[in-house]
Amino acid sequence: MKYNNSKISIYLPILLAIAIAAGIFIGRMLPSDTDIQYHSTIKSRNDKLSNILNIIEANYVDTVNRGELAESAIPAILRKLDPHSIYIPAKDLARANEPLKGNFEGIGISFNMLTDTILVISTIPGGPSEKLGLLPGDKIIYVNDSLVAGRKIADEDVMKMLKGPKGTNVKVKILRTGYRELIPFEITRDKIPIYSVDVDYMVNDFTGYIRINSFAVTTYEEFLTGLMELKSKGMKKLILDLRGNSGGVMEAAIRIANEFLKEDQLIVYTLGRTQPRSEARATGKGLFQEGDLVILIDEFSASASEILAGAIQDNDRGTIIGRRSFGKGLVQEPVTLPDGSGMRLTIARYYTPTGRSIQKPYKDGFDKYYDDLNDRMAHGEFEVSDSIHFSDSLKFTTPGGKIVYGGGGIMPDRFVPVDTTMISPYLAKVRALIYRFALKYTETNREQLKKYTEADEMEKYLNKQALLDQFVAFAESNNVKKDPAGLKTSGKIIHTQLKAYIARNILDNKGFYPIWEEIDTTLKYAIDYLEK
Repeated sequence: MKYNNSKISIYLPILLAIAIAAGIFIGRMLPSDTDIQYHSTIKSRNDKLSNILNIIEANYVDTVNRGELAESAIPAILRKLDPHSIYIPAKDLARANEPLKGNFEGIGISFNMLTDTILVISTIPGGPSEKLGLLPGDKIIYVNDSLVAGRKIADEDVMKMLKGPKGTNVKVKILRTGYRELIPFEITRDKIPIYSVDVDYMVNDFTGYIRINSFAVTTYEEFLTGLMELKSKGMKKLILDLRGNSGGVMEAAIRIANEFLKEDQLIVYTLGRTQPRSEARATGKGLFQEGDLVILIDEFSASASEILAGAIQDNDRGTIIGRRSFGKGLVQEPVTLPDGSGMRLTIARYYTPTGRSIQKPYKDGFDKYYDDLNDRMAHGEFEVSDSIHFSDSLKFTTPGGKIVYGGGGIMPDRFVPVDTTMISPYLAKVRALIYRFALKYTETNREQLKKYTEADEMEKYLNKQALLDQFVAFAESNNVKKDPAGLKTSGKIIHTQLKAYIARNILDNKGFYPIWEEIDTTLKYAIDYLEK
């Protein structure tokens, strides 16, 4: 079925950008001796490649850099295998591992560029910047005696200046509202946690909500802390949000699944050409084995997210709500090479408890593989579930008699389409301005906003501030003319996003998500489903 919708096309650049990243976060589940065995294999089979490089180096018409040639050849070789076997140069390996380790080394702030100045959005609790007294709203003017304000420095370059090995120092001078002179700080860098649980809160008296953005070695502990906090508030039902979660450490997903399942229920198993079947089963000691459970997924939920969703679906433990997941069912083994570079090599497939492989096909090549989400969109899958067709050969049955399918992601039990009812050309034009306005509004009104410690309190205040009118004027000052028809269609989503971003600037995610809930049709569907 061909499908065309001008509203959905507005999402295309965003969807495609995230799709490229959707499969690269991977997990480790195999013994460490696999690394030793793999290295010995490399040494016995590299003669031809070395000979070719030797010949080029000795005879090529121009001078060549042997190292650069090798760096170019390795990704090309891995690309011939599958879309998820990747090579990581030495200069990038530490940063690539940060999301999986759950920490990095730096000064512990989140920042944004307010016009051309580094603005501190928040300080990481317990981090070196918070301990020294840096505050949200501070503007960094100098870093190590170098002027950084007014120079339009890229975010990447700012991070290079502020991040660094634990124990090293960085000097900054900040401009703070109410102070005439710049305030100097000498900050000793330290390990800074990367939180993979965005938020946990009660959406109503009995239903808790936890959102996980990725799976790292610290994710299970973060999840468990949130789960226990919600249970202490009377939670009887849980919504676990894995939308946009491209995966990560496999063990974290397994340990979270264990909290929901009965003793000896299968969570996942892996199998590869040189890897025997390895199973993970529930211990029966989980803290939420009873009570209604919903898991939210979408087309960007991949890898470890699909392991968790598949375990819940195949054991008839909960309800999966949303849209079909990405479809990554391959397991990668990390390998560190002698020069400090690394490789993540696919060594097995994982299978859900009913025996499904949810890996989508990749025989047509890398580009076609990552075009899959674009193809799904073109065929209307994000809006119409009937456009999704599975082969009977991929049909499996759960213990409770439910039909599930393999071969291309987890299909939800309850389908929720992309909501395009509030999309308009005006929204597309002002989308980039929404966050900029929220940042500027926060800076102008920070002292007033700091009085509110809960999202609902702040939202009540913001509802009285004619934010939408102020934003329309701001957009006009940025060459986007007022569009009454566009505002009629998109006014609610713009207004809600403004409130949510402003609240995040003060209260972090505890302020953001409870307000964003107003325009989150999938979450609202899940809440309604559990109430009924």
